[in-house]
Amino acid sequence: MSDMGLMTRKSVAAIIAEAGEHALGKTLGALSITALGIGCIIGAGIFVLTGTAAAHYAGPGIMFSFIVGGVACAFVGLCYAELAALLPVSGSTYTYTYATLGEIFAWIIGWDLILEYAMGASTVAVGWSGYIVSLLHNFGINIPPQYAAAPWTEFKLPDGTTVEGVVNLPAALIVLALTAMLMGGTKESARLNNIMVGIKLFVVCAFILFGIGYVKPANWHPFVPDNTGTFGQFGWSGVMRGASVVFFAFIGFDAVSTAAQEAKNPQTDMPIGILGSLLICTILYVAVSAVLTGLVPYTELGVPDPIAKAVDVIGQTWFSVLIKIGALCGLTTVILVLLYGQSRIFFQIAKDGLLPKMFSDVHPSLGTPYKSQLLIGLIVAVVAALTPIDILGEMVSIGTLFAFVLVCGAVIYLRKSDADIARPFRTPGVPVVPVLGMLFSLLLMAFLPLATWIRLFVWLVIGLALYFAYGRSHSVLRNAAKSR
Repeated sequence: MSDMGLMTRKSVAAIIAEAGEHALGKTLGALSITALGIGCIIGAGIFVLTGTAAAHYAGPGIMFSFIVGGVACAFVGLCYAELAALLPVSGSTYTYTYATLGEIFAWIIGWDLILEYAMGASTVAVGWSGYIVSLLHNFGINIPPQYAAAPWTEFKLPDGTTVEGVVNLPAALIVLALTAMLMGGTKESARLNNIMVGIKLFVVCAFILFGIGYVKPANWHPFVPDNTGTFGQFGWSGVMRGASVVFFAFIGFDAVSTAAQEAKNPQTDMPIGILGSLLICTILYVAVSAVLTGLVPYTELGVPDPIAKAVDVIGQTWFSVLIKIGALCGLTTVILVLLYGQSRIFFQIAKDGLLPKMFSDVHPSLGTPYKSQLLIGLIVAVVAALTPIDILGEMVSIGTLFAFVLVCGAVIYLRKSDADIARPFRTPGVPVVPVLGMLFSLLLMAFLPLATWIRLFVWLVIGLALYFAYGRSHSVLRNAAKSR
């Protein structure tokens, strides 16, 4: 251990020694890692935020937005792979930031990850709500729009009148239901996960192949709509802001990097798996956005369920129902995984003493961190019920991009501070690749609205206040270092 005040950290050698006690078998080849990546990446973003970004920022130019997002992820992904191979530990980015950059950075990134996981779950829940309302409509069941939307969100009814949202009940209910399942110890089996991955891939490919025949090329003109005079609203600044928003669609690729310890030949398998899965998913995303904006004028896509709106245009009810059921299956598992991941990060932070110990309490018979899971579920449900999807999506994107900057910085830092430690995977082109990852992440952050930056700043100030009021004095690592 080293006591450096706010920079207190465990030595990398100690972390590697602990991880070595639970060595993982090297069973994954490049093809398996690529498949894992596709399953992780294709999720909520494509079903939820594509339409919002096209309607408000980029128009059909959303296709370029996805390409920019994919390139940014490629640089960051290679940095993730090195850290995951070097430090195969639990707790997501939080844990190996604690082991590398020190406690204050670990707390910042742990607090920041709440934006990625908890707000991400809220975003997906709002999208889930849009798809379930649309699906029920196919069966003649109509949920009043004011009870499936955030307050003050305006809706036009078929008779031309306008109503405002009151509360998004379906979004809150799905979060509470999945929270109850997780508290009860429900786990996804590998088989269930594979089925869901298959459903998601089928839905995306079916939408592309079936929808392309109904595209109206006139909807793609102008391809990059003229800027409205406001930065970020259409034009090329809108394309870049669109990339910042749809970056949500790539969240999950970092999970690919955690397979580095199980790669048969990490030096070649990891770059092939990361870059291969990103390339395939980017191509699929561009194709989906091309079909989406070709079916529906981009001005009409600012809804929580853009794919559902597009398949309704096709006019084949059976196909519409199929796509919506597939989207709901995929979105449900994403909410489940995000809620699960957030509770485990809370659990790890509480074990380190930076949050109250109650969040690391495990139920004696269920074996789950039920208190932290319940608190997270309640917060996510309230946020999903009351917050518009565009605000949520921007918050998730800025939180994730901020974490990516720290990850890239950690690779450069560790190459100097712990240069002699063997690395199963080495990021190529250091420091160029990590610096490009940082620059792309900062560039995308720069194109997010000022209000989103203000929310991030306020969030971090609250987090730092909490750390200095509680975490600093209760830190297990700092207290252990002081007692030596």
